[in-house]
Amino acid sequence: MKKLTGSLPFRLLIGVAAGIIAGLYAGEGVMNVVVTLNYVMGQFINFCVPLIIIGFIAPSITKLGNNASRMLGIALGIAYASSLGAALFSMMAGFGIIPSLSINANVEGLKELPEVVFQLSIPPIMGVMSALVFSVLIGLASTWTKAKQITGILDEFQRIVLDIVKKVIIPILPVYIAMTFCSLAYEGSITKQVPVFIQVILIVMAGHYIWMALLYGLAGLYSRKNPFKVIKNYGPAYLTAVGTMSSAATLAVALDCAKKSEPTLRDDMVEFGIPLFANIHLCGSVLTEVFFVMVVSKILYGTLPDLPTMTLFCVLLGVFAVGAPGVPGGTVMASLGLITGVLGFDEMGTALMLTIFALQDSFGTACNVTGDGALTLMLTGYAERHKIEKQKLEVEL
Repeated sequence: MKKLTGSLPFRLLIGVAAGIIAGLYAGEGVMNVVVTLNYVMGQFINFCVPLIIIGFIAPSITKLGNNASRMLGIALGIAYASSLGAALFSMMAGFGIIPSLSINANVEGLKELPEVVFQLSIPPIMGVMSALVFSVLIGLASTWTKAKQITGILDEFQRIVLDIVKKVIIPILPVYIAMTFCSLAYEGSITKQVPVFIQVILIVMAGHYIWMALLYGLAGLYSRKNPFKVIKNYGPAYLTAVGTMSSAATLAVALDCAKKSEPTLRDDMVEFGIPLFANIHLCGSVLTEVFFVMVVSKILYGTLPDLPTMTLFCVLLGVFAVGAPGVPGGTVMASLGLITGVLGFDEMGTALMLTIFALQDSFGTACNVTGDGALTLMLTGYAERHKIEKQKLEVEL
């Protein structure tokens, strides 16, 4: 019971419920405080976005670069292709499905939120794209020059940022979410959208299963092996991922499940691929985020992003997913800069996106973990097709 009540989804659900109830009965005086605190927390989260980008992506590049090999290049390529494919699949589904959902973006008859009483501006240290370019350049240059000190500093910085996310951002999220939903309930818009959230989560879960089926189908065709011999062993890993919402926390179980799939999966490819993909392959999370940002855009701004903007978002999101950590909410936290910079979401849009993403994050993580088995099957097929000797591969993760 304590494990349930201490979980992030439970706390977010409590925050959503408390915020809605408070918003339905709050007066203007209370809303002055709520709007102001929500603004300050939104400023803080936006300030952390460039730090998160640098802290997640730059160290990942140095670690991967230090272990560069032909198999690593193939692994990175198929992981990115899977994430990009999932994003584009989700985007096409969004353009086809979302307009038919009963989303009412009409603001007539809604209350107007009070003005922010105290504006504490906390500007980020750099822009989102500047942070991304800096991360890529510093990561690659550190690898090329074998800069051990900078690599060590980046590793430490990653741990620092990860602690900021775990110990500061994640704990304040339920409060931030509660105040956001309090504002939405005060305006009167949230009660019209609850059925839509339920529909959207069910649609996304169906998308997860479709994408996993496609990955395993392609892996089976390429490797000329039966993918069901891998899938049948992945039940424990799937359930563990649902419970932990973390690819990293599920890694030990995923390795055990993959090893039970030998000889369909080569053991050296399992030892190499499963830990690597746990950090760079987040197809389920990417699929979820793309569909959800389109829904949130329709709800709050009355329209879907245009096709070129969404395509750019999908291409960049695949890059961010490679650098995102395998922890609860890692993908959406790492890509907050894209949500605000490319799609132009404001604080309310970001908060709503964080909420609905976190409420189903366990199923997205389960899709990520189970999909890793399909990519490892592709690696096995590649190694056997190119007569790569079976060996003990070590990847520093």
